[in-house]
Amino acid sequence: MHAQHKILIVDDEVDLIELVSFQFKAKGFDVQTASDGIQALERLAKFTPDLIILDMNMPRMGGIELYSKMCDANGKPRYPILVLTARSNIKELFKDLFVDGFMVKPFEIDQLVLEAEAIIKRSNEAMAKSGSRFAKNNKKICIVEDDPKTFGSVTGAFLTAGYTVIPADKGAVAIEKITEDVPDVALVKLGLPDFPGDMVILRLSQMSKTMGVKYVLFSPKGFDRNNEIAKRLGGKSGILAFVEYLDPKELLEKVRSLG
Repeated sequence: MHAQHKILIVDDEVDLIELVSFQFKAKGFDVQTASDGIQALERLAKFTPDLIILDMNMPRMGGIELYSKMCDANGKPRYPILVLTARSNIKELFKDLFVDGFMVKPFEIDQLVLEAEAIIKRSNEAMAKSGSRFAKNNKKICIVEDDPKTFGSVTGAFLTAGYTVIPADKGAVAIEKITEDVPDVALVKLGLPDFPGDMVILRLSQMSKTMGVKYVLFSPKGFDRNNEIAKRLGGKSGILAFVEYLDPKELLEKVRSLG
């Protein structure tokens, strides 16, 4: 019955996530898990869930920050969300936000499954009446960034804007993924751990399959030698823009400006 339903469980409690995953898989759900917000954004780059079961207190990126990165321009999350929390007064925190349900820990697994089923049913009924819940722009972008926290913030901005994200953390990985699944745009960090980002772009722009991709090289503002590097990259083959940024939205706006 639930083979088509996809759930992302985001929680840092290993025992709980294994137990909950087992119960949903036994019911026929397609289940993905993440131990924090950053890992959840990585999962969302490839996986579109019908429901996210979200814990609040997690390392690296907690539930509140992840929630904000999953919201659209109107402040509404792009996925139905069921919040898990050990705080019984959590509803007060979310009274002005958009979530589809709450479960206070500890809880009965059967009750969690029933609540998840009810939320998915309501969401599907709402979509049937009003059309797709999420605005899509049908554009695909490969984001090449080796720092998990930066990757999470940049990816969050593009997911919110409706892009499909292909993640890569090294130059060699980027070349492999872009060749296999050609995106509309590739956003490549200059200082990668294996190959410089400009060399990655140069190689890809010379391959017939990937030469039509729009390549943007980026680096955090203030990175040593950026001015010198920008001059050196001035007319380098394949690079449409070199962006120094403070806010991920600057990268989003640059990509959008390329059409």
